[in-house]
Amino acid sequence: MKMDLPEIRFTQIFINNEFVDSVSGRRFKTINPCTEETITEISEGDREDINKAVEAARTAFKIGSTWRTLDASKRGKLMLRLADLMTENREYLAKLDTLDNGKPYADALFDVDGAIDCIQYYAGWADKIHGDTIPADGDVITITKKEPVGVVGQIIPWNYPVAMLAWKWGPALAAGCTIVMKPAEQTPLSALYMGQLSREAGFPPGVINIVPGFGETAGAALSEHMDIDKVAFTGSTEVGRIVMQAAAKSNLKRVSLELGGKSPLVVFADAESIDEAVDIAYSALFNNHGQNCCAGSRTFVQDEIYEEFVRKAAEKAKQRRVGDPWTDVEQGPQVNKEQFDKILGFIDLGVNQGAKLVAGGKREGDLGYFIQPTVFAEVTDDMDIAKQEIFGPVQSILRFGTMEEVIQRANNTQYGLAAGIITRDIKKAFEFSQSVQAGSVWINCYDHTLAQTPFGGYKQSGQGRELGPEGVKEYLETKTITLAVKQKNS
Repeated sequence: MKMDLPEIRFTQIFINNEFVDSVSGRRFKTINPCTEETITEISEGDREDINKAVEAARTAFKIGSTWRTLDASKRGKLMLRLADLMTENREYLAKLDTLDNGKPYADALFDVDGAIDCIQYYAGWADKIHGDTIPADGDVITITKKEPVGVVGQIIPWNYPVAMLAWKWGPALAAGCTIVMKPAEQTPLSALYMGQLSREAGFPPGVINIVPGFGETAGAALSEHMDIDKVAFTGSTEVGRIVMQAAAKSNLKRVSLELGGKSPLVVFADAESIDEAVDIAYSALFNNHGQNCCAGSRTFVQDEIYEEFVRKAAEKAKQRRVGDPWTDVEQGPQVNKEQFDKILGFIDLGVNQGAKLVAGGKREGDLGYFIQPTVFAEVTDDMDIAKQEIFGPVQSILRFGTMEEVIQRANNTQYGLAAGIITRDIKKAFEFSQSVQAGSVWINCYDHTLAQTPFGGYKQSGQGRELGPEGVKEYLETKTITLAVKQKNS
């Protein structure tokens, strides 16, 4: 049964705990990818709005401010209150992401639950961040103190709107930073509602600010801003490079980047079950419509089982339910026309370059940005579908023979975000895990990413880590304090 669409409650910029119009008064449309119709219009932030948000965040971060003098344990309790409010509004947040992004409602609920887990996890970190006492030589006492890096700019993508927000807010708030966030222009609705929840939770004015807008204006203003101490960006490698350049050319602000991927999933002939391997590879690629930075988008299958694997993978893809995300489907539309056209373009490239199309390959229906789950066999390393990030429901299945060969081919990419291996042989699993250049490696599973598990990439998949203990370190400075004493005793 189809659900009622959610009422849109907030469409303005959120600065200093108030919803306000943009300085310019401009607004932009956010589009329903199922119907290609306008959902609503959102206040369009640009440089002047970013300046106002940064000023509010800087005021909230001043020495002696309510936020800076708040006990760390109380900071954690504020975060737990926010998580409670997210739980109370779980269905509404999920509906906003389904409406804005097009993902099935069940998937959006899963994302919200993960976001709640993330905020709760980092709430527990708030009063456990501390320095050390160092046995320095001489008549001195030396300690280190962990301090928040300051005002942070955060730019999140459209593929997991509320989840990516939580990945950024959690460690930053636990560390004691203040935030100016730019949500993706394609999916601003849940972020703006989270602003309202942060106000209800009791966060002081200026601690959390949300400025929807476009990358070329609002995003650039954040990256270049001289009063931002750190910028955290999740998105494409191309834009990550621009963010890094802007940070370097301005005030050398700290940068953390979670970027693109072309992740290998390697299936050995000794896999416990070909059916299970097909299922893992299917989820690794098709989850979230293939719109996943760590998607297992290069499926390497050993020669001995290649033909059977391809046949079963094609059958499974053809059975995938695509359609209205408010109903019982597994895949909704791609997020917008730009992505829709890009993915169909890659499918055409695959066919033209000689890959064998064994499932899908076309638009699904005639309204909305729906694409059939697509599977290519006989893919070779030199094809564009094997080299470039497609970010859509397109599975490329490649042959391999030996471990030495597949390690070399798996690493022959500019990316290094994730990898997976399916085998019964623990020695093979660890040989591959130690050799592949990837920030996450999954053995006999894929994308098992949780609040506790650090996530990030090698090479051009980014720098720094999100989640886990490593995530909070990205938002901390270490200060060394040395006190001279008349006599030091052990």
